[in-house]
Amino acid sequence: MVGSVLIQGKNYGIFDFFAAVLMSVGIVFFTLADSEVSPNFDVRGVGMICIALAADAIIGNVQEKAMKSHQASNVEVVFYSYSIGLLYLFVGSFLFGNLIPAIKFCAEYPKETYGYAFIFSVTGYFGIQLVLNLIRLSGAFVAVTVTTLRKMVSIVISFLLFNKPFTLQYAWAGSLVVLGIYLNVYSKKLSTFSVKKSKTTIQV
Repeated sequence: MVGSVLIQGKNYGIFDFFAAVLMSVGIVFFTLADSEVSPNFDVRGVGMICIALAADAIIGNVQEKAMKSHQASNVEVVFYSYSIGLLYLFVGSFLFGNLIPAIKFCAEYPKETYGYAFIFSVTGYFGIQLVLNLIRLSGAFVAVTVTTLRKMVSIVISFLLFNKPFTLQYAWAGSLVVLGIYLNVYSKKLSTFSVKKSKTTIQV
């Protein structure tokens, strides 16, 4: 939402702000619950998740603005976004000394590394197409909300697939996220109703 306001100059209602705060707080406490039950909890992982969420918010708004300003297709947006991302990763890996060891590792295990990379690339491409269509139809805020919910659903599925201890903090943190999503949907319906009401008034 902050990205939409700063990058695109959008205006949001009070329910949208409450929804964003509730979802953010819920995700934070959902993540902190891992620190209490997981023996392998690493603070760096929390930092990376926060950076990923911030990057999601920024790139979603930049992509939406590019699609509206330049009438760009999904293929164009994917090409330029990932080309720039590839450049960042290449420079970062080279500067931190991870590039050469990674190349050697891939050469030792080509089937596992290149094979998995191909599978992840294909499935990731279809996933990105869905996200871009969602941005085009509903805007970046809704898209970021959906991707954030997807991350939480992944954590919930991990409870079903793996022996992971459960605490009440997971329950109430998840409830905050669900409440935030409900407020977001309610705000959308409220704005749609207001637009229809104003159109009816103008026609009369």
